[in-house]
Amino acid sequence: MGIDENVRTGRHCVFRMHVHLVFVTKYRHSVFADRHLTRCEEIMRAVCEDFEAELVEFNGVAAGEGHVEANHVHLLVNFPPKVAVSRLVNSLKGVSSRRLRQEFPDLVRHYWRAQRLWSGSYFAGSVGGAPLSIVKQYIEQQNRPL
Repeated sequence: MGIDENVRTGRHCVFRMHVHLVFVTKYRHSVFADRHLTRCEEIMRAVCEDFEAELVEFNGVAAGEGHVEANHVHLLVNFPPKVAVSRLVNSLKGVSSRRLRQEFPDLVRHYWRAQRLWSGSYFAGSVGGAPLSIVKQYIEQQNRPL
């Protein structure tokens, strides 16, 4: 039986866990230019590595690309089961906010009072694997011992 290349192993587990994250800027300000998003991806990739996670995909919309809302980013992260999604999110948002505001003074003018780049809320959705209906059906069909 072949092993799926997306399956990872830990010391006591085998896993394939992905989460789709969406972060929105504080007050939904449209602040991102391409240079901000490029650096944001680099920062978030490094944070993921610190958590032994992998930033599989990153995308944000920059202002001036025909889009009105340059105020959010999407991430697809492959992470190990020992990582709490909330801790990963706190680090991703905290580190990226601090570094982006340090490196790009033009962002500071939008957030001089709030002292943070991201809204306090976020979206997190589990992705990958079989649809829930199939997993539920599989579990229902397992035989209980008599």
